[in-house]
Amino acid sequence: MSSRYTATYDSWKRDPEGFWADAAQAIDWVRPWEKVFDSDLGVYGRWFPGALCNTCYNALDRHVENGRGDQPAIIYDSPITGSKRKLTYREILAEVQAFAAIMLDNGVKTGDRVIIYMPMVPEAAIAMLACARIGAIHSVVFGGFAANELASRIDDAAPVMIIAASCGLEPGRVIAYKPMLDKAIDMAGHKVSRCIVLERPQLAYAPVEGRDIDYASAVAAARGRTVPCAPVAATDPLYVLYTSGTTGQPKGVVRDNGGHMVALAWSMGAVFDIGPGDVFWAASDVGWVVGHSYIVYGPLLVGATSILFEGKPVGTPDPGTFWRIIDEHDVKTMFTAPTAFRAIKKDDPGGEYVKRHDLSRFRCLFLAGERADPDTIKWAEEKLSVPVIDHWWQTESGWPMVANPVGLGILPVKYGSPTKTLPGYEIHVVDDAGHQVKRGDLGNIVVKLPLAPGCLPTLWNADQRFRDAYLAEFPGYYKTADAGYMDEDGYLYIMSRTDDIINVAGHRLSTGAMEEIISGHPDVAECAVIGIADALKGQVPCGFLVLNSGVTRNACDIEADCIARVREEIGAVAAFKLALAVKRLPKTRSGKILRGTMQKIADGEQWNMPATIDDPAILAEIAEALKLRGIGG
Repeated sequence: MSSRYTATYDSWKRDPEGFWADAAQAIDWVRPWEKVFDSDLGVYGRWFPGALCNTCYNALDRHVENGRGDQPAIIYDSPITGSKRKLTYREILAEVQAFAAIMLDNGVKTGDRVIIYMPMVPEAAIAMLACARIGAIHSVVFGGFAANELASRIDDAAPVMIIAASCGLEPGRVIAYKPMLDKAIDMAGHKVSRCIVLERPQLAYAPVEGRDIDYASAVAAARGRTVPCAPVAATDPLYVLYTSGTTGQPKGVVRDNGGHMVALAWSMGAVFDIGPGDVFWAASDVGWVVGHSYIVYGPLLVGATSILFEGKPVGTPDPGTFWRIIDEHDVKTMFTAPTAFRAIKKDDPGGEYVKRHDLSRFRCLFLAGERADPDTIKWAEEKLSVPVIDHWWQTESGWPMVANPVGLGILPVKYGSPTKTLPGYEIHVVDDAGHQVKRGDLGNIVVKLPLAPGCLPTLWNADQRFRDAYLAEFPGYYKTADAGYMDEDGYLYIMSRTDDIINVAGHRLSTGAMEEIISGHPDVAECAVIGIADALKGQVPCGFLVLNSGVTRNACDIEADCIARVREEIGAVAAFKLALAVKRLPKTRSGKILRGTMQKIADGEQWNMPATIDDPAILAEIAEALKLRGIGG
């Protein structure tokens, strides 16, 4: 079928306010808006001012009222614990009301902040929805964040309550959350008087008398209570999400209620082709933006079923876990990070585990979170026999900015590109002076203001910081801090963060382009390229290669191959002469490679352990690999 993309984008371009007013019909409003968009409000304008709404009502109550009460809303699948649980819309609504009652009993009011510090368990989603129900503003902090990181967020958000679990689980280890919570509360200047703690079977906790409330017993006592949805302004915050890996003062991305619901509901249909009753699986974490948008709110707003997965792509127990879940739960569409597929491809390059499951009802795989190299996309296409769709967005946007919109009809795929700009966004590629560059030339990716509904209106209590960080450098535009180019057909290519552009003897080169070439080597599972300081050229690239399981060739030969490939495709100008085979790459828990930290190690600079790192031991391995080549401290 032909795609409706062009007609849809053009209709938005002709009448942006009319477009979003039509999209807003998918949401139930307590009171309609006075204006669709008011450019005089906030930092750059606000969406749907004057409207009253409630996000929890739209995610739960209306589906129960309209006959979906017995449909699963969330399917919890935890290969780490071996447990599974299906919660219907009716069951979740009852749990949410019970939890909301506990919060109200303990003095939580509309507009108060509540921090949620939990692993991937249904209670995390229930806590988020309960906050939304009473108009409290939740701030989910990734479970297992170190105490100082949690303390900085406590001080910035000033919560009246923290909801936590006794522990999180990783393959082969239990991560105690409660001691980190206690330490963070001690460290923070802002004092929190109430905590609700979910005790998991894997680890008991020691309650602090007068402060800590046991989750299970409190919910059991409150079951059956009815808590009405509090009407809030469309422009009121639904949540604050702190961007990961921040240094110094944390950066709290604000998400509103009205525009957020409109954008997510539109994206579920137009981008992901998901409607009522479909099963959608975003294999992420509620601590990240993907978990907020596409585990909890997006699927539930449209009456779909969402998978909440506590596990890993490999090792829980094997590289076939994803396929088992798709088969067992009738998943129509999945969304995960490319790094997950690179891990699966490394352990099962032949795709043997795929063949053990029935994936006939599976329709589409979406990848985002980092660059999806063409080799990984082609591997997934070949093994799964479904479209593999790269798309691009940020914590700040809350939903895709550039995508191949499956619900509007798939556009031709171009490997390496997340495809075209979605309605709501006008994207330009500019040089450092703010002038548009020629099609095909590398530049700064910027978005013309105003941003679409669902995007951040500002940072928490920091309007000026928002202006300085995102709007000041390119007046009239939002700075994405990503670099890339647009081709003649309007396809965008995200090559790297702007700080991943390296300057080799005056030539601006993209590390992403080099990674793409190296990833094409049949023996390479994944790679990272960084720029390291060089007295003669300013910077030179250095590549780190993780080889596929079962590779028998000498690593030195593969390193030489990769150097030759980059020289052949980019030229001698790249000065790519250093490639190192390593066991694994250092990543955040959401799968982003820690290139900046690797660069500091290589340059012998002082560096701090990133708060979001998955396994700190990997950085020592990287330092050792560099030291063997005479690089670093």
